[in-house]
Amino acid sequence: MAESASVSVVMLTHNRSARTLRSLGELQALPERPPIVVVDNASSDGTVAAVRSRFPSVGVIELAENIGAAGRNRGVEAVETPYVGFSDDDSWWAPGALARAAEAFDRHPRLGAVHGRILVGADEREDPICAELRDSPLPGDPSLPGTPLLGFLACAIVFRRSAFEAVGGFERQVMIGGEEEWLACDLAGAGWEIRYLPEVVAHHDPPGRDPAARDERRRVGLRNTLWFSWLRRPVASAVRRTLHLARTTPHDRLTLLGFWDALRSLGSQAPSRRVVPPHVEHMLRLLDRPQMESKVRRYVS
Repeated sequence: MAESASVSVVMLTHNRSARTLRSLGELQALPERPPIVVVDNASSDGTVAAVRSRFPSVGVIELAENIGAAGRNRGVEAVETPYVGFSDDDSWWAPGALARAAEAFDRHPRLGAVHGRILVGADEREDPICAELRDSPLPGDPSLPGTPLLGFLACAIVFRRSAFEAVGGFERQVMIGGEEEWLACDLAGAGWEIRYLPEVVAHHDPPGRDPAARDERRRVGLRNTLWFSWLRRPVASAVRRTLHLARTTPHDRLTLLGFWDALRSLGSQAPSRRVVPPHVEHMLRLLDRPQMESKVRRYVS
């Protein structure tokens, strides 16, 4: 472990060995020399052996089952630095990004998380979600840098470790697909701020998703959105969000399955109901219309 490092990186992976190795190469070349932990969600393609062979200095946590986003919680438990950045197996941080995030945390004790600007693919085009992050309508403490947020993408977020641990990290039952919204609201409810800082840059090079994986992601994402609406928001907001989804999602088998998954598991597999504090619900209401009108937040295949 680099003695001067203040930010560790936790990478979550599942059955994408080649991309994991490529992203680790980028991370190990960073001037910040961050300690790196890979959490393997029960891969069957030799990812663990390949990482240990190619990158012996990288910590590896080999899980016996795929627990989705909650695997990141295990990675955070294994690091010792005050701040921790997440990478997926198809993403990595730009040189200097982690140092800039650490500097913001050092200066602002109420800052719980820093969201970076995302550059996609070999041509490094800006991810369309960045425009929405820059234009966030949320109010926030003017003494803090950047734009206030109530959400994030896990491939481009750096946390204050104490804030992450205090709210319990990612929900186990949610798996992958919209899991960030739950944690963001927990942070805001506990008084922490999330800020978009465009000078903190992350790279993302996602593979072309095969149709089966794409459809599964849409189904789970729709289920999780409905779960969040009914388990974290007041009834009136949940009804409004559900009706919007019923009107705007494709009227096909996948949508029906997503709604059915949410309904049948509300009393068993879903997280327990815990309505967000009033100030967080106010923020969610400010975001409802922009998110409903968003061109990049759609449940279509």
